[in-house]
Amino acid sequence: MEEEKVKEPQYRGVNELRRMFLEFFESKGHLAMKSFSLVPHNDNSLLLINSGMAPLKPYFTGQEIPPRRRVTTCQKCIRTGDIENIGKTARHGTFFEMLGNFSFGDYFKTEAIHWSWEFLTEVVGLDPDRLYPSIYVDDDEAFEIWNKEIGIPADRIFRFGKEDNFWEHGSGPCGPCSEIYYDRGEKFGCGKPGCTVGCECDRYIEVWNNVFSQFDNDGHGNYSELKQKNIDTGMGLERLAVVVQGVDSLFTVDTNKALLDRVCALSGKEYQKEHETDVSLRIVTDHIKSCTFMISDGIMPSNEGRGYVLRRLLRRAARHGRKLGIEGKFLADLSKTVIDLSKDGYPELEEKQSMIFKVLSEEEDKFNKTIDQGLAILAEMEASMVSAGEKTLSGENAFKLYDTYGFPLDLTREILEEKGCGVDEEGFNAAMKEQKDKARKARKATNYMGADVTVYQSIDPAITSEFVGYDKLSVDSKISVLTTEEELVEALTDGQTGTIITDETTFYGTMGGQQGDKGIISNENGEFKVKDTIHLQGGKIGHVGVMTKGMLRVGEAVTLSVCERNRALTCRNHSATHLLQKALRTVLGSHVEQAGSYVDAGRLRFDFTHFSAMTPEEIKKVEDMVNAEISASLPVETQVMTLDEAKKTGAMALFGEKYGEKVRVVKMGDFSTELCGGTHVANTSAIASFKILSEAGIAAGVRRIEALTSDGLMKHYAEVEEELHEAAKAAKTTPASLTSRIEALLEEIKALSSENEKLKSKLANDSLGDVMSQVKEVNGVKVLASRVADVDMNGLRNLGDQLKDKLGEGVVVIASVMDGKVNLMATATEAAQKKGVHAGNLIKAIAGLVGGGGGGRPNMAQAGGKNPAGVDEALKKAVETVEEQTK
Repeated sequence: MEEEKVKEPQYRGVNELRRMFLEFFESKGHLAMKSFSLVPHNDNSLLLINSGMAPLKPYFTGQEIPPRRRVTTCQKCIRTGDIENIGKTARHGTFFEMLGNFSFGDYFKTEAIHWSWEFLTEVVGLDPDRLYPSIYVDDDEAFEIWNKEIGIPADRIFRFGKEDNFWEHGSGPCGPCSEIYYDRGEKFGCGKPGCTVGCECDRYIEVWNNVFSQFDNDGHGNYSELKQKNIDTGMGLERLAVVVQGVDSLFTVDTNKALLDRVCALSGKEYQKEHETDVSLRIVTDHIKSCTFMISDGIMPSNEGRGYVLRRLLRRAARHGRKLGIEGKFLADLSKTVIDLSKDGYPELEEKQSMIFKVLSEEEDKFNKTIDQGLAILAEMEASMVSAGEKTLSGENAFKLYDTYGFPLDLTREILEEKGCGVDEEGFNAAMKEQKDKARKARKATNYMGADVTVYQSIDPAITSEFVGYDKLSVDSKISVLTTEEELVEALTDGQTGTIITDETTFYGTMGGQQGDKGIISNENGEFKVKDTIHLQGGKIGHVGVMTKGMLRVGEAVTLSVCERNRALTCRNHSATHLLQKALRTVLGSHVEQAGSYVDAGRLRFDFTHFSAMTPEEIKKVEDMVNAEISASLPVETQVMTLDEAKKTGAMALFGEKYGEKVRVVKMGDFSTELCGGTHVANTSAIASFKILSEAGIAAGVRRIEALTSDGLMKHYAEVEEELHEAAKAAKTTPASLTSRIEALLEEIKALSSENEKLKSKLANDSLGDVMSQVKEVNGVKVLASRVADVDMNGLRNLGDQLKDKLGEGVVVIASVMDGKVNLMATATEAAQKKGVHAGNLIKAIAGLVGGGGGGRPNMAQAGGKNPAGVDEALKKAVETVEEQTK
């Protein structure tokens, strides 16, 4: 009976509770910020935003200054760690909203605790007698606040250990927590004696968590006090609604219940009648909500990363919709309900609804085309497993279902689990890896035109782009196409690489040797950094790059801003190639034709027809002529005219180039006139200076000049100057005296080298000692076989000549060990050769004993070896070999 007297809170809807929370903390000096995107910005540790604190990390770490030191948010979150468990119970959901109030070095425990109590009891109207705070076991400061200031009796304040009430995530800021639990009454309890706060049952539900970020963990469990203490508090909005509305689960709070009812209406099923049906109803309800929010933030279905999470959720929802008996496509229709229920807190859902519907419809279409076939194939696989007495589907088969029919692994796993079977996940991962490796090694696929198959070939041929960037660097236009590296998409979001096509652009696409512009495409929703601009089939211009923040979608108006510095430097190098071509024709002759060029912000390259290397005088002449025209400040004028009119002006046309009916003529004073579609300086004086770095042949009759202008040239000079100073420093002199210092050093080296040779020769002689006493006579031939220390082959040859002179007639064999290696040398006089001695054969006979090989002529031979221990044996063998040769 006691239970019924308990005061129930006043009913509040989810949207009302959200508004109440944000307004309450605004009244406490907090800045209410709108929810951040589900796509993390500059945070590779997360696939999706999964807490209210996650997008605020830069403010906690001090990397960014917060807009205010007190902030409050209601953050949309997705947690996907246990997708397989969603639906099985009413406890789990992938999508939830996190209410939070945050302090960056402003208020601390006292205010945080007081405000959490005030909001729950006075604003929301929860019964204080049903609220129980918990604190970290050692946090006496928090205990004092709860006990002395709020007035909670000591026996109602629960102390929990590190696992429950201490927040940390590796190294970095961390600290104790204080949670607030709500007693939902006996009807939700387990009925066991001693059931209280902390019990696993559904009676005591945690509604609020204050994290007191006061320590810094060095990653090894050593804690130090933070100078700037922070508050990070979180409360699940749906969980609060469960308590306030007195319902049994997340799925029966007002907004989720309205969505669940809609799923029931579509399927003709009733909730809480049959377990299997409930599982499917909850899955569809939860997943369509997550999908709607993910797509609104620009996440597109794909086979990796967060796009794969979306695809898994979509396909899981689609399959369970079919299990419930929903006919035809239903996801886009259901997402309309999600938008209607949540647009109060998230107006972006309504703004992006047409995109959301389109993405859901297309993805559901794709899956519907293959799901029946896939289910039939899976049924066959199951039948084979049953007949073979197996309970596990092979990884190969699971991969076939993924690759051919678009079944994510967890969908296959779930279907099999319903039949009491499993999947070889290791085998699946191995098959996936093998396919990726094969794709990487395979040659690019080509179409029947022989061109590489790319995502760009899927673009509607009717779409074109207009370049309007000759006389301006910025333009407002509309996005007509977005692509990732693999598919056309409706949106690109933070961190994604892709291509943007707009109706008009000021970005010059790579053409005629001039590299494409770089810059930024942006609006209030997002920013895209253009790294390259390319021409695509059918008059389209593609801006290739990466989303640096936010999200852009098809149909949005954007501002395209070309990087002014990059364009200016590229223009200078491009205009310089026109001056260079004319100078080459003037100096070398009219046979000079352009054979190719490359121009970017840093340098220029010009290929031309010419049949011999340019002389230094010709190079200087060309260089001087170009610099003279730069100094002359020639105006650069462009005109569009017919090809015939252009030819009458004497404009140089590129050999083999196809020109349209209208052409662009670029004229630099009276010096140069060429047909050119590229961008140029307004006056040659902007080029500043010109320097040829190299001239070389690249093919028969084709030469290449590499050159620099303006900033590129100054950068080159700075590098050369730095090298000069480094060289002077190494030579212990100044740059001005470097030449004379090098000459003096060369003289010194020459003198030292000569002296070194003499010393080496003397040392070799000295190391032989009284060598003549070692001479042996064999069959009338004098043989000197001896060893010396540390003499190279060159030294041995010199020594051999000297000993031969001393010996008069005969054979000299010398061995030397140097750096662990053996050098052998043998020389024989004419008289010795006449008696049968052959130095080459002699060396061959003994080289094996020192672990080597060699040979040579009858009068002189040498060898090398790796076995110094065999030297004495080799010298003994040398005498025996002479004896054999002279028998």
